Amino acid sequence: MGISSNLKIAEQFNIEGNPVSITEFGSGHINDTYRVSTDRAEGPEYLLQRINNFVFKDVEVLMDNIKKVTDHLQKKMTDHPDIDQKVLKIIPTKDQKLYYIDEDDKYWRLMILIKDTRSYDILETESQAEEGGRAFGNFQAMLADLDPGKIDYTIPNFCNIEFRLRNFHTALKNDIANRKKDVETEIKYILERENQMGTILQMAARGELPLRITHNDTKFNNILLDKNDKAQCVIDLDTVMPGYVAYDFGDAIRTIINRAAEDEADLSKIQLNIPLFRAYTKGYLEAAHQFLTKNEVSSLLQGVLLFPYMQSVRFLTDYLEGDTYYKIQHEHHNLQRTRAQLKLANEVELHQNELEEIIQTEAAKYTLAVDEN
Repeated sequence: MGISSNLKIAEQFNIEGNPVSITEFGSGHINDTYRVSTDRAEGPEYLLQRINNFVFKDVEVLMDNIKKVTDHLQKKMTDHPDIDQKVLKIIPTKDQKLYYIDEDDKYWRLMILIKDTRSYDILETESQAEEGGRAFGNFQAMLADLDPGKIDYTIPNFCNIEFRLRNFHTALKNDIANRKKDVETEIKYILERENQMGTILQMAARGELPLRITHNDTKFNNILLDKNDKAQCVIDLDTVMPGYVAYDFGDAIRTIINRAAEDEADLSKIQLNIPLFRAYTKGYLEAAHQFLTKNEVSSLLQGVLLFPYMQSVRFLTDYLEGDTYYKIQHEHHNLQRTRAQLKLANEVELHQNELEEIIQTEAAKYTLAVDEN
């Protein structure tokens, strides 16, 4: 679809002025995103996104979730003078729907562009890491009083490692892309650890962990920072669903603790940045301690152990199935991602005692919520 067609799609939404230019924006794996400018110089710019309805099967549920969450966040921040720069704002269509379906049955949404911000795929400073922890901690804290029963699952079993491993075993058995023979080392690593990775689900089954509303995709590039690297807004709310706080903590750490890129080809570059871990943990617990239970704090390290492992399972499953889920830049991109995440998982294992000591040291600064069980 060309630029002119995308401009016509932008015209279907209730924007200020007329759209005059549109450019590709961002580097997300799932949705296609465009920056839209209008002929109104003093008006806002917008982000137009094509929603990947192969990944998100029920767009109605997806957008209803986002509306409920952003409305709740906006109510918590009603006194903020620049609320549209702190919370995502969905722009409805001219007939007041949250999304538009084009003539090719593609789904689109529009949001206000949050100006003068930046995001990082790889952190550069401890202050950035601390801001990231504070941002996601605040996000969870502001949603702690929103009933998880009001939010549906946009991707069922998204963070369920038992489900991910079942898919992995199916992919191994079917070997649709005839790639199993080339990844025996990676398969062995995953199989050797699969029985160790159910701790969070086991704690939840025993009633030790409360269900919360969590982000479920806490990569650091899902935080917008201002020019002074202060956290401004948490974005990419497609996967906001009921979950456990260790999921958000573990996935965030997966991205901030790695000294290299998520898909780094040179595995020797994948080492842990412990100072960034300490800074993120400090910021997170400063913001989240007000609602966390002791059991939730004790589950945080399990999330750190789980998420590089689970992400490698997901990448390798997609590779075995012929690259049907993630966008790839070359034929073996998902395998490259798998190997990078497995190396990270191994590094976390080697340093888990040190990481747990940092969590407990930071948690000891606060009086945590009383456990519910």
